[in-house]
Amino acid sequence: MKKYNIRVNGTVYAVEVEEAGAASPAFTPVSPAPPAFAPASPAPAPVPAAAPAATSAVPAAGAVSVECPMPGTILGVLVSPGQSVKSGDTLLVLEAMKMENEIVAPKDGVVDTVRVSKGLSVNAGDLLVTLL
Repeated sequence: MKKYNIRVNGTVYAVEVEEAGAASPAFTPVSPAPPAFAPASPAPAPVPAAAPAATSAVPAAGAVSVECPMPGTILGVLVSPGQSVKSGDTLLVLEAMKMENEIVAPKDGVVDTVRVSKGLSVNAGDLLVTLL
């Protein structure tokens, strides 16, 4: 039997270690115990929720795309298709990095499509709104 002092996270433990082998008369091989439970079968992968349908599947030719500047969650949609907007009008409110960010119209126009809804998580570069 050998004695050791082992330090773990600043606490010292005194341990005794017995050498196992043929020279030790007290050595008895031990077989591992069978598991007390059967391993659970893997759970099926969750099906991703479908994104809300856009009001129009394809934006009109010449439409201006308003893309998401950073990842976040849509807190509010303030416009609807067919609505006239002026440059600088707030289209959406995006929560990102614990701050509310207003997504504004880059130019005067009419809202063609709204691709997001309240509560939707979006990534940088995602299409949010198109303007004519």
